[in-house]
Amino acid sequence: MNNELCVVGLGYIGLPTAAMFAEAGWDVTGVDVNTTAVEKLNRGEIHIEEVGLGELVKESVDAGRLKAKLTPVEADCFIIAVPTPHRADHTADLTYVESATKAIVPFLKKGNTVIVESTIPPRTIDDVVAPLLAEAGWKPGEDIYLAHCPERVLPGRILIELVENTRIVGGINKVSAQKAADVYRSFVTGDILLTSAVSAEMSKLMENTYRDVNIALANELVKISEKLNIDALEVIQLANHHPRVNLHLPGPGVGGHCLAVDPYFIIEKAPEQSVLISNARQINNSMPAFVVEQVKRLLPQSDSKVAVFGLTYKGNIDDVRESPAMDVLSLLQSEGYKLGIHDPHVQQEQVNFHLSSFEEAIQGAECILVLTDHNEFKKLEEEKLVQLMKEPLVFDTKNCVLIENNNIEYINFGKLNLKKVLTFES
Repeated sequence: MNNELCVVGLGYIGLPTAAMFAEAGWDVTGVDVNTTAVEKLNRGEIHIEEVGLGELVKESVDAGRLKAKLTPVEADCFIIAVPTPHRADHTADLTYVESATKAIVPFLKKGNTVIVESTIPPRTIDDVVAPLLAEAGWKPGEDIYLAHCPERVLPGRILIELVENTRIVGGINKVSAQKAADVYRSFVTGDILLTSAVSAEMSKLMENTYRDVNIALANELVKISEKLNIDALEVIQLANHHPRVNLHLPGPGVGGHCLAVDPYFIIEKAPEQSVLISNARQINNSMPAFVVEQVKRLLPQSDSKVAVFGLTYKGNIDDVRESPAMDVLSLLQSEGYKLGIHDPHVQQEQVNFHLSSFEEAIQGAECILVLTDHNEFKKLEEEKLVQLMKEPLVFDTKNCVLIENNNIEYINFGKLNLKKVLTFES
């Protein structure tokens, strides 16, 4: 008989994880409160966009190794992969983690392994999850094995990185870590590092905080360079020739459910000691307003039309969570600009803004504002830009667009303060 697994949460991490375990031979039941997600999975379909996932899910469903339900079932192992959003004050909302833990309690058996993959603040396993299991009469680490194994994958490469990346498994005790590690060994080829739950929690948060702080440094460099008339992108390129320097690239802000959220989970636990992390968050949060200020310099007439390209927080995915593009759009609207919004990866039901085709978005526009580095934006149909736009101007905040037509003005974060830009009139 195959091992049985119950995965609670069928989102961007839970669904690929469930599919990978099913491919590895587990009998997997995915659980979600989203009826559409459950119904689609049982038809062998997916409700999110991820390279290779649709084929993998269909294969596993057809083989009878993967199904979905609205409530948990008995299993040998339970994986909790639910969201951990932050509240208005940026503290972690653990409601979903707590609810998922309570939901599996009636189905637990002695010897089960419970793994939390959701990103959580330090000490959540010890101070929140373990007590919930204890209240139900279990002894975490003795008759129920409890661990935290944070996901650390890149959207667009999730199925590859679930297999190949090093996994950190933090147990509430050593035997729990070992039991959880054995679960992942069924398909993970990367190293599996065993540690405590709290170290696993903090390591995941610091991975994303490191990147957030690095991006904040690049974004601050852009602001400094704009004031001093320096090409920030050239500076980064030159500095990165140093063998021990790796400056990240600037952008319109930081989004997603990792970099834009995880640092706050550290800040809430030690606010007085998290000065650098907190400042980095403020810098990155300020970038949408900075982008709009540059648009206002380029297009001083606030009734001008801006074609906004890209709503997701990174390229070639459909995830708009915490995307800085949403803030840019709101600010542009409040300034009175007319907007044509285009994103080939986003469905209309995902957003409140009206989405347009490429042609509709650029028709009569005086500027294309690129906020996401989708592959579709790297080489635009330049003839249509010249024909349909009122002024063929591209402001590329992701430094991803290749423009070859000399009749199209191109601006990125390395060319913000050139005189040609300052005197540009629409």
